Amino acid sequence: MEKRLKNINIAITGPESTGKTIISSQLSKYFHGFQIPEYAREYILNLNREYKYEDIEHIATIQIESFIQANTEYPKLLFFDTWLIITKVWFQEVFGRSPKWLRQAIQDYKMDLYLICAPDIEWVKDEVRENGGERRIELYNIYLEELKKQNITFKIVRGKDELRFKNAIEAVESFFKLEGININQFRGS
Repeated sequence: MEKRLKNINIAITGPESTGKTIISSQLSKYFHGFQIPEYAREYILNLNREYKYEDIEHIATIQIESFIQANTEYPKLLFFDTWLIITKVWFQEVFGRSPKWLRQAIQDYKMDLYLICAPDIEWVKDEVRENGGERRIELYNIYLEELKKQNITFKIVRGKDELRFKNAIEAVESFFKLEGININQFRGS
């Protein structure tokens, strides 16, 4: 039985330098969906100082506003380049705490599917990346545990270049099939 027509929200998550932006862009084009860009990178790049707790709180607020705005018209297939799970872990890892409202926001603004990008491609240093090497693997495992703890539907994306993209496509198609959703209802939206 085919499910009703509604927005489908898919978050691309994972540690730094695992191809989240590329995958979210590729998937949005392939499936004729919409990419919701990462806000944190742009914000941190333009700070001209060390970020603070309040900055991460601001980023989370903008992420929620982007979710609400993107979900105002439907039907749409939305691909979010990162989401609140990463922000929650970021708070915990850097500041040892996170805002109480963030836990509720993760529940209130749910993703239908998370694609978690494995750290199996080369880490590339840039102005905002902080966690290469073994730390990236540790964070990947923390994200996985967070998704499991919250009983969130997710699929792992592995591989390099075209194989990674192909695996991401298969993960999305598998989700649609399992959920009984006809992807064609989003074509041309």
